[in-house]
Amino acid sequence: MSALFQPFTLKDITLRNRIAVPPMCQYRAVDGLVNDWHLQNYAGMARGGAGLVIVEATAVAPEGRITPDCAGIWNDELAQAFIPTVRAIKQHGGVPGIQIAHAGRKASANNPWEGDDHIANDDPRGWQTIAPSPIAFGANLSKQPQEMTLDDIARVRDDFVAAARRALEVGFEWLELHFAHGYLAQSFFSEHSNQRTDAYGGNYENRSRFLRETFAAVREVWPAHLPLTMRFGVLEFDGNDEQTLTESIDLTRRFKEGGLDLLSVSIGFNIPEARIPWAPAFMGPIAERVRREAGIPVASAWGFGEPHIAEKAVQDGQLDLVMVGKAHLANPHWAYYAARELKIEKASWATLPAPYAHWLARY
Repeated sequence: MSALFQPFTLKDITLRNRIAVPPMCQYRAVDGLVNDWHLQNYAGMARGGAGLVIVEATAVAPEGRITPDCAGIWNDELAQAFIPTVRAIKQHGGVPGIQIAHAGRKASANNPWEGDDHIANDDPRGWQTIAPSPIAFGANLSKQPQEMTLDDIARVRDDFVAAARRALEVGFEWLELHFAHGYLAQSFFSEHSNQRTDAYGGNYENRSRFLRETFAAVREVWPAHLPLTMRFGVLEFDGNDEQTLTESIDLTRRFKEGGLDLLSVSIGFNIPEARIPWAPAFMGPIAERVRREAGIPVASAWGFGEPHIAEKAVQDGQLDLVMVGKAHLANPHWAYYAARELKIEKASWATLPAPYAHWLARY
């Protein structure tokens, strides 16, 4: 039996397979409000057979959006707008997840196809960004952020808590905290972006404090029977990776002790000059090390979109879940395609609704 098509149980949630759709920003929300675009996008991937569908990075505060067109969940109206999408994912056999996030110094940007740079200071669409230190990311994201006060830190932590509560109220069954990709939480952890001299900067213990406190606060309100997960950049590809990875694994152990259920292993993206060795499944061995040394289930993305590569990653024990992103955009029925490629007859039709499976099986 294929490893990729084995069910996966985490807490009280069982996924029908090890295939997950990772958060992928759509840049189609209006003032944070999701709409029919999001409903159709996520429903299609659930209908196509993915076991888990995680809704895109959803801002916990208005200034936490990456762009003006990003989704938000900072009030009840925005949360309620997710209900049709949650219902559709469940209806088609998937588990609905959501990633809650704050973009920090990478916020207030134009959409990727419109420059992927910071919105000009005189453009009313933009806003003041915040970060642990007043250090711009650089390259196309050159806006200097405002250094967060202790009150700011407490407020954003509480924003994550409120967002988690709203996500639960509208039916999400899987919560992911976005502590990766150079966004706010990751920028606290990185020495590249955090030069504070108070309790939230300096040594490893202080740099991880915002992450630990925010996670612990969310853990208090998210039910113990539902998965609480995190996407975390465990290294930077900056020449200092062994130290960063060692600290990241230690921090992951502490998250696990505090109730983290799974880690989605990713990259820091805190500096534009990082030398990332892009290749199929290049994060697999790194994820396996985190899995083994931290003793926690893991997932990862980046180059697992070929079925035999995804199958091998699970079979070899590198990953518990495979995050398949771009391939799902190209083919929302990627799970069906993977089953056919892996010659899994039963699963190949089980992933599709009968009106599709019947006709495709005949030709």
